[in-house]
Parts: sequence; C-alpha cells; structure tokens
Amino acid sequence: MTDKKKGNGWGGARPGAGRKPKPPCVTAERDPLEFLLDVMQGKVAANLAQVKAAIAAAPYVHPKKGESGKKEEAAAIAKKAAAGGKFAPSKVPNVVMLNRGQRPKDEG
Repeated sequence: MTDKKKGNGWGGARPGAGRKPKPPCVTAERDPLEFLLDVMQGKVAANLAQVKAAIAAAPYVHPKKGESGKKEEAAAIAKKAAAGGKFAPSKVPNVVMLNRGQRPKDEG
C-alpha cells in the first residue's frame, strides 16, 4: 500500500497537465483599434491576452473626443468669456514715436 502523501497519483500539479498554450499571433506595430477591428471581422486570429491588451491600450492611443482635464476646460471657458463683452482686453494703441533728432523720411 502506498502512502497518500508520497504517492504519485494523489492530486497536486503534474507535469504536462492542463491546456497547451496557443502560440501568440505575431503582429507588426499597429493601432490597437485597427487590431480589434481585424479581430472582429475575422481577419486576425488572436488569443484572449492580446485582445485584453488591445482593449486596455486603446484609451491611451485614442482618447474620447470630449475628454479633457478640468483645468483645460476651465481655461477654455474663461477664454471664451474674455473674448468679448465688458471685460474684454482692449486693443493695443498704435503709437509711433520718433527718436530725438530724427525726422520722418519723405517718401516721394
């Protein structure tokens, strides 16, 4: 009789057991969104890890159109408010000064 703790067939991890890993789909450097579209259309066979990585990387490459920080948003609102109205900055006066001893040259 074999001891359960020392026996070969009594549970635990065994070498060679489990699913065999799929070979990774080698792709050139490309856009994560294009990769996901190709997977969706069936052009590329990708494993789960590649799809998850593309989903995680997509927001960093393609941010949402309306997505910006609070500071940028507040600066845009302030710039729009200052563009016109009572508190708009005035135009710089067009002042021409002559140096002492110099006269304006006559054109003609």
